[in-house]
Amino acid sequence: MKYQWNYNFQKNNTMKRIGLLFTLMSFAVLGFAQPKIQFDQTTHDFGSIKEEGGKVTGRFTFKNVGDSTLLLSRVKPGCGCTAANYTKTPIEPGQTGFIDATYDPYNRPGKFHKNIKVTTNEPQFRNPETANVPHIIYIRGEVIKRPPTIFEQAGYTVGRGMVRVKNVSTKFQLKNTQTHLDTFKLKNFWTKDVKIEYQKLPEYITETYRSFGSELKAGAEGIIVIKYDASKRNAFGTLRDNIALKTNDSLDATKTLFFNVEILEDFSKLTKKQLEAAPVLVIDSQNVKITDVPRNVKTRKEFNLTNNGKTTLLLRQITTTNSLTYAIPKMEIEPGETVKLTATYDSRNRKGVQRALINIICNDPKNSTATIELMLHILP
Repeated sequence: MKYQWNYNFQKNNTMKRIGLLFTLMSFAVLGFAQPKIQFDQTTHDFGSIKEEGGKVTGRFTFKNVGDSTLLLSRVKPGCGCTAANYTKTPIEPGQTGFIDATYDPYNRPGKFHKNIKVTTNEPQFRNPETANVPHIIYIRGEVIKRPPTIFEQAGYTVGRGMVRVKNVSTKFQLKNTQTHLDTFKLKNFWTKDVKIEYQKLPEYITETYRSFGSELKAGAEGIIVIKYDASKRNAFGTLRDNIALKTNDSLDATKTLFFNVEILEDFSKLTKKQLEAAPVLVIDSQNVKITDVPRNVKTRKEFNLTNNGKTTLLLRQITTTNSLTYAIPKMEIEPGETVKLTATYDSRNRKGVQRALINIICNDPKNSTATIELMLHILP
């Protein structure tokens, strides 16, 4: 028995020594066989470049000065105005690679200083404490503002083609019994006359006036007046409608006009008796704070919507903001009835304090627009 115990003890010690030896060898390999990137320069200065001169590209070269294969796992430009092409194949010790950084100066006059973050398979990126601290390279320069175009000189700063609309978007609020007029100014910068007509117009949008005929003469400016009829739109809340002008502009044949509209219900003609019998929206809670919300999870909160009136409550529209969605079984609530609205917040890619809203439009004359506010604290 004593001999057996000594044998097992020695065997265990031997195995431990072998394990320790392998561990030390592994550390030695990691310590001596590793890639290492070395840039020739970490900043590329384009100097002065013309805004109208097109995209410019600067090349960063680097060398693997380590003693194992180097890989670039991620090259991320710091903003949408830079693009990076780079060596995607393994770079052996002593070999070189490159990163091309491209900058588009158009509509970006003035000085710029942008960064590109570079992540590799170097040991520090496998260390949790340093994994989020990549190499950073920079591009900089100054964009010389281009001369204004003929369109900009005339005040037509948006759009494409030789026929331009000065302001293609309008925003207004009106009651569901009202109409709204908007004037749009157009100019033909072409050397030939341009025919202007509409694609099929919806019933609630009509042209009431134009200062020219079917064609806008070469070099001429004109106006069209458009009427928006909310009573024919037959909808409530925030809406985004558009219409298309068809032209024979060879560069851009279709010009789109946008209408950002908020339609509210008109209760002004209701009698006293109708107001007394009107629906009444009651929400059990309209300001909610939720703390310690984990990241990358979905958090749910229920709200009770009750009709304390005498006629049917119609929920005309429900909208949400900031990663918030909702579910509700019905949009009509009978007198005395309660319906649950379930709000779901997705904290993916969010952190810190977040504010999200549920906006409700209904046929309650005294509370036709109601808001539920959620304040959430997302954990780091």
